Amino acid sequence: MSEQKGSHLNHIELWVQWKEHGNVEAKKKLIENYLGTVEYVSSRLAIGLPKNVSKDDLMSNGVMGLIDAIEKFDYKRGLQFETYASWRVRGAILDGLRQGDWVPRSVREKARKIEDAYQQLEQKYLRAVSDAEISEFLDVSEREFQTMLQDVAVMTITSLEDPIREEESETRMSLIVDEKAKNPDHTVNDFVLKEMLMKGIEKLTEKERTVVSLLYYEDLSLSEIAEVMSLSPSRISQLHSKAILRLRGALDKQRGLLMQDM
Repeated sequence: MSEQKGSHLNHIELWVQWKEHGNVEAKKKLIENYLGTVEYVSSRLAIGLPKNVSKDDLMSNGVMGLIDAIEKFDYKRGLQFETYASWRVRGAILDGLRQGDWVPRSVREKARKIEDAYQQLEQKYLRAVSDAEISEFLDVSEREFQTMLQDVAVMTITSLEDPIREEESETRMSLIVDEKAKNPDHTVNDFVLKEMLMKGIEKLTEKERTVVSLLYYEDLSLSEIAEVMSLSPSRISQLHSKAILRLRGALDKQRGLLMQDM
């Protein structure tokens, strides 16, 4: 217990040295202390990404996110740095992936077609639609639809992390996860978007809701979720793709309405 307390005091002293005195050595020590966060986030994001995406690239982008987190973090607020840093690291890695444009155009087009199909059919029927209904709308067999979901799986990892509006940093996912951060600067539009996102999650199938909950709330990896749900990793990947494309369709529709009102 005393060792843990001493370690905590050492961390505080490093923050004081860096933030109050600009001690570069203290900053370097903080970076070294939290490199494990970069390794952890990089490893989890690497699952499900194409093999041509280098883990070293993920790590280097993650380190940039960690440095950014250390420079911007306010240690006086008493918040957990690891939580703050993991979001910054994750964001930096995803930014790097987006800038690298690692998703082929054909995959983007497939994802857009599926997203549009969910949006149109669920707006028409006011309920979650089945794979059979989506397949018929897309004029493909259910087997072909499952293959399409597998193809776009690598793209949906960043879908909820994309900014809600191009000029802002807040993401769709932050509206779900950041329940405790009641920022008075949040606009009415953000609350409307959050409400729409939560309603969208309620309309997912039970299995899709479970995958979203375990992945984004419980922070399990896709392979861990597969074990929990006794399903194959590829099936979990398909469920995740469907859930994200449904949510994107609902949010993009609402965003379009909000933009008209502005």
